[in-house]
Amino acid sequence: MRGDWPQIIDQSLAGLRRGEFAAVRAVLEPLAGQESPAPIWLLLADARRGLGDDKGEEAALDAALAADGRFLPALLAKGDLLLRRGDDRAAVSFFGLALSSAPSDPPPPLAQRLRDAQAKVAAAQQRFAAHLDQQLRSAGLPDQRPPRFAEALDILAGTRAIQIQQPTSFFYPGLPQLAFHDPADFGWAEAFAAQAPVIRAELSALLADDHAFAPYVQGDSMRANRGHALLGDPRWSALYLWKNGAPVAENAERCPATMRALSAVPMPRIPGRAPNVLFSLLRPKTHIPPHWGMINTRLICHLPLIVPERCRLRVGNHERTVEQDQLLIFDDSLEHEAWNDSDEVRVVLLFEIWNPALSADERAALTAMFGCIGSYGEG
Repeated sequence: MRGDWPQIIDQSLAGLRRGEFAAVRAVLEPLAGQESPAPIWLLLADARRGLGDDKGEEAALDAALAADGRFLPALLAKGDLLLRRGDDRAAVSFFGLALSSAPSDPPPPLAQRLRDAQAKVAAAQQRFAAHLDQQLRSAGLPDQRPPRFAEALDILAGTRAIQIQQPTSFFYPGLPQLAFHDPADFGWAEAFAAQAPVIRAELSALLADDHAFAPYVQGDSMRANRGHALLGDPRWSALYLWKNGAPVAENAERCPATMRALSAVPMPRIPGRAPNVLFSLLRPKTHIPPHWGMINTRLICHLPLIVPERCRLRVGNHERTVEQDQLLIFDDSLEHEAWNDSDEVRVVLLFEIWNPALSADERAALTAMFGCIGSYGEG
């Protein structure tokens, strides 16, 4: 019988297309058993659905999935059946497994069914979110909800993803998963931000030099090229005041007020590695795509100096409008991206500080460790 399966499947498909549901069921039911492949059970389910046999359809789909738990057409059909019954949560479970198991380049008919499944999942999530909101209002919860609670609801409803630290080079456990930090929590921040006008004046002189800035993302023949969208692209450019732990003398000399202001900032001091301080320039209509920073033991600070309208920064699930002279402190080991949707350049002073959750002993240990890493491979 196994050798006859392809012929039986082809004949059954032809019968289903002609609407001969009873005839197809009559052929398949005697053949359906433990040794039957998943497609036979799926065709039997189709025939039973055509005859209005809801329970029979479900039994056949369950048998198909027992034969092959990741048989995409059966997963999609089971999701559709549950959706017809009004069981969104169960339907989303089957649609979700189908979508996560799908090949990257499915054949056109399956691709369309997968797109339909995505739309059905999105609609179910919207219904769930509306239900949850209505019930919470009925329970007396006001519209203004705690931000973390509101984010958790969005994740529960499927409208936001879980965002966690994913540094590309080094992960330190136990640090808070906090996208943006409040500058008011840092004793040096207010006085530093107040220096923005004098820092901006020094920046203006640098901007007059057409050759001062270079593309931020540089290729390195000793490192694999990960295909960054802005590799070697001057639309995202930088001018360094400190690089890999040492001042860039010719640039630092042109920015004495900026260097004095930075002296009060608790930047990591790691020979050959930190601090790094730069003016980051983003040209008009430029998007820095989502990416992660290298380590989670630091935070990144932006002092926006030249900021037209329509400049944004997203970190994790949180998006902020970039405002001139308003310091932003964030964890770049979370996924982040930036936009300059204006017709003018945007420039921020970018520098790094220790993650404040690290103790003095931990900072000392990390400084020693990073130094050891830097010496690896030296003669």
